[in-house]
Amino acid sequence: MNATGSAAERDVVRKLARGSLLSRLKQSRQPLKLVAVPRDHVPGDRSRGEALLAGRFSVGSESLSLVDLDFEEAAGRGMLTEQLEGFSWLRDLAAAASREKGARLAEAVVGRWLIAHGSRVDDAWAPHLWGERILYWAAYAPYILSSSDGGYRSALLNTLARGARHLDANADKAPAGLKRVTAWCGVVAAGLLVQGGVPRVARGEAGLARALAAAQFDDGGLVSRSPFEQALLVDRLGLLRSCYFAAKQTIPDGIEAAAAASLAALHGITLGDGALSSWQGCNPGESSRLTALVEGCGLRARPLRNARAWGYQRMSALGTVVIIDAAPPPPQKIAAQGSASTLALEISDGSQRLIVNCGGPGPLPTALPEGLVEGLRTTAAHSTLVLADTNSTNILADGSLGRGVDDVTIERSEDNDASRLESSHDGYVRAFGMVHKRSLMLGNDGKELRGADQLIAKGRKKIREAAPYAVRFHLAPGVEPVITADGMGAILRSKGAPPWNFRCRGGSLTTEESLWIDGRGQPQRTNQLVVVGEISSLGGEIGWQFRRTS
Repeated sequence: MNATGSAAERDVVRKLARGSLLSRLKQSRQPLKLVAVPRDHVPGDRSRGEALLAGRFSVGSESLSLVDLDFEEAAGRGMLTEQLEGFSWLRDLAAAASREKGARLAEAVVGRWLIAHGSRVDDAWAPHLWGERILYWAAYAPYILSSSDGGYRSALLNTLARGARHLDANADKAPAGLKRVTAWCGVVAAGLLVQGGVPRVARGEAGLARALAAAQFDDGGLVSRSPFEQALLVDRLGLLRSCYFAAKQTIPDGIEAAAAASLAALHGITLGDGALSSWQGCNPGESSRLTALVEGCGLRARPLRNARAWGYQRMSALGTVVIIDAAPPPPQKIAAQGSASTLALEISDGSQRLIVNCGGPGPLPTALPEGLVEGLRTTAAHSTLVLADTNSTNILADGSLGRGVDDVTIERSEDNDASRLESSHDGYVRAFGMVHKRSLMLGNDGKELRGADQLIAKGRKKIREAAPYAVRFHLAPGVEPVITADGMGAILRSKGAPPWNFRCRGGSLTTEESLWIDGRGQPQRTNQLVVVGEISSLGGEIGWQFRRTS
């Protein structure tokens, strides 16, 4: 790849190197430059960096060749295009290559991007992409600004300055949520790092404060309730903090508080193996990458336990972790992959996952069939009670969320013996006249989790005769169930934890096949415990218990 390999390409670079007329009129005799270079303390993925050096760029199930890369041909491929043009892959490249070796690839790709997109405003100039691009171009400036070609360096810096001015005017046009936060992070970063950008900082900080207020609950979780996006929020704010440190400027208290709260919320949905629990169509991700993010972001926070707004309640005792979804699904306009998972739970013992949700591919490209991806969003794909094989929140034919859970109640208490949680939702009231209430008690020694699922009559709608229910507990891969002789319990054996005994009452215990989407987005076969029975219009209760044998 040669960024100036033809006369037409040289003309584009020459034009970019001159900058806009307005910028030339405003410039001093000093060439445009970065006044500081922030340090990204989050290490990248070496294997992915080596793949880049070998000429392959991959996101999820899709990939493209970097040999003779044409950004115009690569456009329109969803998340693959966005991650390529956001340049977050520079982190992985730096993990696998020295500056000298990595710069040859990085500058060639940046040069191609400048030729394809630098001279005109198009889809690649989306505000959130410019926000991400500024953060990573600044952090990895040694990899993209090492060239002895003065025309290329000037073209890159002038385009960076144009991108910053574009963000000034368009950051609020980014969709509410993480994308708008990312756009305003770019505005602030440019103000801190690009020569002459100081007047931009105050405006950027005000815009970022507005974006965070709209995107983030007071307890630090995103309104989208997406674990994947929550990790990106921690990353974005961590990179922005590095920009403040590099520029030797004080981080505003509001940004610092939002960053710490975002990390606490992320910790709150992390299981004992260091990876995420599976919610809103997401999978656990890779624990090594999450660990690198947490250790490198420069923040410290305790796991958020009682997240009333973010919605994920955390119970833990001596290595046993239980995470419960105690909130309605996220708004459809904020989260396209919202799931009918209210009152589902996940459990881990040390580094061993025991009870999981099926998960999903998240927003990344996937080879999974579309029907399966939609099925993974259903209530039955989560470890909770399902009434009459009906979703607690309706999933419409077009994939959007319909009516269902509106109101979720939570009561929580702690004492010297146990942690207790009672939560209920109204997702089955409209169709069946039933409230689903789940009660949990985790002993302080971490050896026993007692639970009860109640269906409580409410409203005018009545079940005419009987309705079937199923309380599902999807087992993590590697957890093998052995049903007890009386058929009311099972022994759960795994390599990573002592055996756990499961007992139930109020229904019949069966096992069924299940699957779990791993951190690479691949399906893994597993099993599930299912407590089945029927209820009348009077309601009913199903009790159950998990107890560790040692």
